[in-house]
Amino acid sequence: MAKKKAGKKMNKKDLSAVLQSFFQTNPSQTYSFKQIFKMLKLNTHPLKMLAIDIMEEMAWDDYLTKVSENSYRLNTKTQLQEGVFRRKSNGKNSFVPDDGSLPIFVAERNSMSALDGDRVQVAFMARRTRHMKEAMVTAILERARDTFVGKLQVEADIAFLLVQDNLLSQDILIPKNKLKGGTTGEKAVVKITQWPDGSHKNMIGEVVDVLGEQGDNDVEMHAILAQYGLPYRYPKHVEEAAEKINAEITEQDLAEREDFRDVFTCTIDPKDAKDFDDALSVRALDNGHWEVGVHIADVSHYVTEGSVIDKEALKRATSVYLVDRTIPMLPERLCNFICSLRPDEDKLAYSVIFEMDDEAVVHNWRLVHTVIRSNRRYAYEEVQAMIDESKRGITPNSNNSSTATSQADANNLSTCQLVNSSTAKTSFDENTPMLLKLDALAKKLREVRFNNGAVKFDREELRFDIDETGKPIGCYFKKSLDANQLIEEFMLLANRTVAEGIGKVKKGTKAKTLPYRIHDQPDQTKLETLREFVVKFGYKLKTAGTKGAISRSLNALMDDCNGRKEQKLIETVALRAMMKAKYSTHNIGHYGLAFDYYTHFTSPIRRYPDTIVHRLLTRYQQGGRSANQDHIEELCEHSTDMEIIASNAERDSIKYKMVEFMGDKVGNVYDAHISGIQSYGIYCEIDDNHCEGLVSMRDLDDDYYDFDERNYCLVGRRHHHKYQLGDPIRIKVASTNLEKKQIDFVLDK
Repeated sequence: MAKKKAGKKMNKKDLSAVLQSFFQTNPSQTYSFKQIFKMLKLNTHPLKMLAIDIMEEMAWDDYLTKVSENSYRLNTKTQLQEGVFRRKSNGKNSFVPDDGSLPIFVAERNSMSALDGDRVQVAFMARRTRHMKEAMVTAILERARDTFVGKLQVEADIAFLLVQDNLLSQDILIPKNKLKGGTTGEKAVVKITQWPDGSHKNMIGEVVDVLGEQGDNDVEMHAILAQYGLPYRYPKHVEEAAEKINAEITEQDLAEREDFRDVFTCTIDPKDAKDFDDALSVRALDNGHWEVGVHIADVSHYVTEGSVIDKEALKRATSVYLVDRTIPMLPERLCNFICSLRPDEDKLAYSVIFEMDDEAVVHNWRLVHTVIRSNRRYAYEEVQAMIDESKRGITPNSNNSSTATSQADANNLSTCQLVNSSTAKTSFDENTPMLLKLDALAKKLREVRFNNGAVKFDREELRFDIDETGKPIGCYFKKSLDANQLIEEFMLLANRTVAEGIGKVKKGTKAKTLPYRIHDQPDQTKLETLREFVVKFGYKLKTAGTKGAISRSLNALMDDCNGRKEQKLIETVALRAMMKAKYSTHNIGHYGLAFDYYTHFTSPIRRYPDTIVHRLLTRYQQGGRSANQDHIEELCEHSTDMEIIASNAERDSIKYKMVEFMGDKVGNVYDAHISGIQSYGIYCEIDDNHCEGLVSMRDLDDDYYDFDERNYCLVGRRHHHKYQLGDPIRIKVASTNLEKKQIDFVLDK
């Protein structure tokens, strides 16, 4: 640390020396403005502003690296660096360094025709006076992809693939003998066979699949999948392998498992679900407690590690859910039939059995392989109706409350007596008391979880009703209600419990390898930005203290802004401060759920990490040694990557259906709110249907607007009119473009 301390009378030269010494003493650390001001005791506003100016100059001179808008670290980089190239359709390409520092501009002439996502090596260019820092691509280390989706254009001598996103430096040339029968206007998948080099500047490719005519629903959905490298057909040889699996439950299977076929068991899923991978059982115990079983499809019993089916499942790593279809991780015979916990069929399961009291305190638990028989398949809507009716004072038995079914009734239910009802017709059936008991226990679990610091983010999701051709005919919002939360809480409990069973070991003992689902604490810099932002609306937020204190402060903020004009705005900014959850063998806990140990155990039909967890738990129960951590970590990274890709494909399918849904509504006027602010315009979300479109900057013709990225707003220079995230706005639908998945709005003046 510099000998001379910062003080009220520091001049620029002295403060520069203090800052220089400070960063040299801590060469690997990144510091925010707030940390720097505190550590150097810069207590006055002029000193703080002077320090910011000096650090900006130091970054300009490459002495410091600007990590974010309000944080810096010492620049220890060489002139050559590796990272990811990001291509922009507006020509503002950038290089994103591996060390996490801010992106650096790459002009098109210096890009070596690198494509978006390519891993590259760059050299930093000498900075011109009053110009931004620039880099030049010197080598393309790894291509992000070699397959592209687009529209064919066939001419007399040559053919091209026209890619819609404009992120290619040029169209792909296709020799006419490599068209595979494709014609002009058809969508196709093309694989690059020759990249640009010193002898030629074009990419050359060949058609690997002709998808069909643009606008056809299947073609468009397949194009979305192909764009992300996701499969849209199941390999025939894998399906044939699934057909050969023996689905019979043998006497040996029964002898090796606990039998739950006589215990009330049910599944609760979306109304259109076909793969039922979890079921709940419940029964009263003689000691006054409840036994709740979380039963999960025993996929690993049928899918052996290294088999043809397993290799395909690993490659996919997850099922993909587009608006109108599911692309399953497993062959249909497995996911919808053999493994699916269908009602009135004996099924093999891997189960976590809990002994709980009426306060949902777990007294004992065990992990066992079981055989079950689901008594009933419920849709969420059916169970929600039961819960809603119980809230209105309608009960399934005149002697019982909706939340405390007696043990005698729980063990001897044949009819439902209805009281306090104006009509004899209700949603209740003979299982209602059991379901209401599960709901009551789930509510207790949820209450404890939030008291322990779990973060509340219940966002509505846009969903579409579609006709037989795939055309959207209506939309609705998917919101988590009591019935959804009932299932959610028991799945969370099972996932947490089995993770603790492996990871929570005595001090000095090393835990065996397991794929954890981890979620890091919020980005401190973004959290501080959120705090500064919400202060303007009169809210408070803690950004220092324990994890629990910060999460409780976040929850208080969400509660305080609920129902107010700025709610969506604050939720959006708060979500941006959150880190992304991922899979890893290196456990750091799950911040959002406030769990020290958490894994994914409950969905092996649709998530490959759950299958890994099942196999490892079985292995460890049988006394097996710990799995190779490096190998499992590789599987975790692959699964995380595929989860992100699947999520992007799902989002694109929603965008496509959104544009299709609004296609016949051009000219209509709607109330909306501003959902995004960019330098090129404002994104607006219609209040009635959540469809989102863009009001381009060129249509804001009443003033010249500056983009205030920090405060999420556009501000007019002359009239100082402000467009801010979350503001209500009245818009008119100007146009829709299915090919670009884009809706254009104009202001309704």
